[in-house]
Formats: sequence, C-alpha cells, structure tokens
Amino acid sequence: MTGLAQPILVADIGGTNARFALADTADSSPLLEDSIREFPVVDFPSLGDAARHYLQEVDAEASRGVFAVAGRVDGDEARITNHPWVISRSRTAAMLGFSELHLINDFAAQAMAISLLQPKDVVQIGGASWSPRRSGAPANYGVIGPGTGLGVGGLVIRHDRCFPLETEGGHVSFPPGTPEEIRILEILSETFGRVSNERLICGPGLVNIHRAVCEMAGFDPGHLKPADVTARAGAGDPQAMRAVDLFCAIFGAIAGDLVLIQGAWDGVFLTGGLVPRMLESLQHSGFRQRFEHKGRFSSIMGRVPSLAVIHPNPGLLGAAAYAVDAECAVAGAAA
Repeated sequence: MTGLAQPILVADIGGTNARFALADTADSSPLLEDSIREFPVVDFPSLGDAARHYLQEVDAEASRGVFAVAGRVDGDEARITNHPWVISRSRTAAMLGFSELHLINDFAAQAMAISLLQPKDVVQIGGASWSPRRSGAPANYGVIGPGTGLGVGGLVIRHDRCFPLETEGGHVSFPPGTPEEIRILEILSETFGRVSNERLICGPGLVNIHRAVCEMAGFDPGHLKPADVTARAGAGDPQAMRAVDLFCAIFGAIAGDLVLIQGAWDGVFLTGGLVPRMLESLQHSGFRQRFEHKGRFSSIMGRVPSLAVIHPNPGLLGAAAYAVDAECAVAGAAA
C-alpha cells in the first residue's frame, strides 16, 4: 500500500461495522478493492481510532479523507443513528493529521456511487433498461435502500459535476394503496401513532408487516427477526409469504413515488442491506407493477429504470466518487 501516491482514505461507517479503503482519484476505477477492510465499531472508542488502526494495518499514509456516516451530518458534527459515536470532523482530522476531511451522509455516498456503477454492478427490475450516463449528459437519479432503516436520496448531474441530495425521505408518512394496506396502517398506528415508510420498508419493517398480517389472520407470531420471516416464507408459511409480497409491493410504490417527487426520470437505484438478500423476491413480485402504477404518469413510469445494486461496497464506492468530484471542483476553480 505504501507505493500509492497521495491516497485518499475513504470510509463507510454504520451502526455495526466501519469499512475503510484507499482511493486513487487519478484512476478511472478509483476505489482500490484490495485495500478494503471492515471492523466492528464497538472495538474502537472513536472513528479516529478506527481509521488510525486501519492505516496501520494496511501500512499506508493519507492526508485526506472522505467518510460516509449512517447519520445526519450537521456542520462539523455527525451522529451515528444506531451507535453512540459522536463524530467531530475537525477533531478527527486533527487526530489523523489530515489537511482535508469530508463528512457526508451515507446515502449521499450511495447516491454518488451511481456515477461509478457499471452494468455488472446492478440487476434490472422490470422492463426498463439502463446504461451508464454519457459524459456531458445531464441526469437525475433517485436512490432508496432498506436496511436497519430506510435511506432515501438522489443524485443530480450537470456539466459532469455530481450533486448528491441528502434527504430523510424514509420518514415520510406511509401512503397505503389497497384496503389490506389500510388495515396494516391501522394496526401499526396502534403501536407507533404516526406511521412512516420506514416502519414498513426496512428489516424491522418486514417484521412489522408480518405481525400485522398475522394479527389479521387471528394469531400472534411471537418475537421474530427479519431473517426468521424470510426463512418462513422460503419454507412456504402463508403469512410470511404474504408479508414478503407486501413488502416488495409497498417498496415498489414508494420507489415510484420517489421518481415523481425528485424528477428522477433517469432511474432509481435500490440499495441497502436487504436488497441483495431479497433480489429474487423483488424480481418476482408486485414491485414493478406498483412502481409504474401512478395514474396519468403510468406510461412514463414504464420507461424509468429500477435497478438493484449488487456492488459489494457501494458506500465506499460513493465516498471514492465524492473524492473524485471534489478534486474536479478544485481543478475547475483553479482553471
């Protein structure tokens, strides 16, 4: 690793794991795959300690970094949603001796990754095809991903510059589309009061849907994890199968709404931890039907691609893309 000239340290920090890698912004594929390492966040008192451990492990030096974090970035500070780390950009940069450090939201990174994705990195859901953007062409993309929660963002590209949109779209109110979904909303309202999209479309959301389906069938399924629901569905359990079908259909409806809200006519990218594990279900479900079913806009929606991201590290890829774009901005300002 020591032979790389001026590497940039990139990171994807979640509530459970911290992933690090090196990026070479002069390379057409800037993320250096062989440099990727992953560590449990509980093993370190701070992000700076984890980053320093990584650099020591791979025997590398860096003076700049782009860190994507699973939480809201507010000025100099970021809080990890599901972990007690409070990250100060300035203190972390000083601890590492960095001259430059960017903190970005994890879904800003997921959005930025779109600019580097290749056809091998995605699986098409539905009949609308996609190909990487031509240089110089404008584009509007959406990105949505169920994992521990529901992340939502976007990417606007103009004059070959990338502008990620950081949103909290997962917390938009859930809009039921069928009588069955209205009943699910009523059941979940008894527990949560206001019901957001995230209460249904994420790992715990799958469990919420399954519990509501079981309540409508007249029994209590007990305490289950998302993997338990998908395992039961695979074994032919009717309530679990119905929960998975509803999850995919509602996910499709919400992803389609994202197109209308953001004007993401060039495609929506489905990311997050659940997407690769539920890929077959998404391909053989009502996802695409509900994605397109938008009244007077249905014919237009039929031409909008929906793509499941199967790249193993889209967060790191997006952090590397952010580093490339930041260098382009500096070069453009100096020209």
